[in-house]
Amino acid sequence: MSRFLSTVAKRTEPYVPGEQLNQPDIIKLNTNENPYPPSPKVLAAIQKALDDNSLQRYPSPTADPLRHAIADTYGLTKEQVFVGNGSDEVLAFSFMAFFEPGKTIKFPEISYSFYPVYSKIFNIPFEKVPLNEDFTLPMENFFQSDGGVILPNPNAPTSIYADLDVIEGILQQNRDQVVVIDEAYIDFAGPSAIKLIDRYDNLLVIQTTSKSRALAGLRVGFALGQPELIEGLTRIKDSFNSYTVDRLAMAGATAAFQDHAYFSESTKKIIRTRERCVQSLIEMGFDVVPSDANFLFAKPANLDALVLYEQLKERGILVRHFDQEGINNYLRITIGTDEQMEVLVEALKQLIK
Repeated sequence: MSRFLSTVAKRTEPYVPGEQLNQPDIIKLNTNENPYPPSPKVLAAIQKALDDNSLQRYPSPTADPLRHAIADTYGLTKEQVFVGNGSDEVLAFSFMAFFEPGKTIKFPEISYSFYPVYSKIFNIPFEKVPLNEDFTLPMENFFQSDGGVILPNPNAPTSIYADLDVIEGILQQNRDQVVVIDEAYIDFAGPSAIKLIDRYDNLLVIQTTSKSRALAGLRVGFALGQPELIEGLTRIKDSFNSYTVDRLAMAGATAAFQDHAYFSESTKKIIRTRERCVQSLIEMGFDVVPSDANFLFAKPANLDALVLYEQLKERGILVRHFDQEGINNYLRITIGTDEQMEVLVEALKQLIK
């Protein structure tokens, strides 16, 4: 480690993403990407943006057309929408805007592993709240936080969705702190906390276009909340980089929100495949956590999950294994196409034999 590193650089422990192998024949079920391409209208919008010959100009710093499209989708106003370069950037801005150094925030012990990374970067103390034995949220343990709460819903990597009465209970018991609900997978689950925004000025909902809208390659994330929270995020953004979303990403994401039919059909298709795969895994003896996401969290019977992960990788199938106490004998499996999941199931059957 260089002696020139700052204390911030020295104390951080970078997030480790899923493997990215540059092999064309790999079945990639490890990073929760959408197995289907984005709407054709997205590609047309990006091509039009290219044809406009405007890449020499900065994009709009306010991204108003995209914010309008998102607001129209969720019945909000433009002033209740913030957009950024992927939801991870929006999460980082949220840590800076709403969580104070010296005040302890709460998030689940088994959760998105970027939360402790951001906490250490921004010098924010944190408490990891243990989940119940069935991986559900112990709602009361998130009450009365000193510095705020952040949690994914559905949770990652467990795939479990918490009903809105749980989210509302946490909001009610943290009225003087911001509660961030990270909804990367909400379109495969139940109702979004968006419907609570007008009642709670301490609620910030963060979503992404990477999963249900198949735009992981464009890097567009967004936050929804009351205008005062959105203004706080904008203050942070404009102190770093006024132009976080480029012209092509803005055009493509706007078109994605305008093509409701394509979004609905592709999401339903993934959910149908998910349910079929759950049944196949159960029949093979896996313990499958009830999923409301575009992935499964499954424990193999009488087999070591890490060994199974390596054996699948040797067969050209990538899934995710987490070397963390309490979940190190589970595999996280992204839902792919029907054909991809059939290959996975057949490989598992052979390996189990």
